Amino acid sequence: MAKTPSLPAETTRTQPAERADAEQDMLMREVDEAVRQDEVGDFMKKYGRGLIAAVVLGFGAFGGYLFWQSRSEAALEGQSEALVQAMDELNAGNTDGADSELAAMADGEAGAAVMARMLRAGIAVQAGRTDEAVTAYDAIAADGDLPQALRDIATLRSVAAQYDNLDPQEVIDRVGPLAVPDNAYYGTAGEIVAHAYIDQGKNDEAGALLGDMSRNEDVPQSIRGRARQLAGLLGFDAIEDVDATLAEITGDAAPSAQLVQ
Repeated sequence: MAKTPSLPAETTRTQPAERADAEQDMLMREVDEAVRQDEVGDFMKKYGRGLIAAVVLGFGAFGGYLFWQSRSEAALEGQSEALVQAMDELNAGNTDGADSELAAMADGEAGAAVMARMLRAGIAVQAGRTDEAVTAYDAIAADGDLPQALRDIATLRSVAAQYDNLDPQEVIDRVGPLAVPDNAYYGTAGEIVAHAYIDQGKNDEAGALLGDMSRNEDVPQSIRGRARQLAGLLGFDAIEDVDATLAEITGDAAPSAQLVQ
């Protein structure tokens, strides 16, 4: 399987102007070589399903934090220790033990009970019980008494869990409202919507969305990097400042920041 084009090792430092020119030339060659349709397919094969899986499994703790913020500490105090213990079991890889502990907490409408249902749905996804997980996520997403942030997480996880079985337009209809710059989950939702656009053959829409995500500083850097790469493969220049992009990738100070003697 072809690897995503990567930036060549940094050239030997010479004079700042020469180094900036050399790095810009290298970056432009990488982008030019990457803009080929077959490499879009390779990127999708390498990262597409992994990105969707990351969405499915990546929001549990964050969702719990958001939910706990929205409820008084007193309402969660009685079950908080059991919930933390169950999450420790999950982190240790003991999914059966965690599932048993969470099952005892999942009834009711208290905050810990909702989080228990969310975590149990994640366990169901890992075990291949997708229908069970989707039912749980959709129930949380439809509960108007819950904080919107938690409902949005449930929506993203539901769509991600069943992505391969959904029509791309349904994915866009459900996740598209979250794929906007002022939404806290813009990066994650934007990746899902961009992949759905690609599945529809709408590379222009996907490239424009990915380019916007790559330039949005509120989007996590890991997502911005993937968006920039895929936008380039689709023929969209998502790089505004070559030096700053190189610095972000290599971790070095941008050449433009160096003092010219």
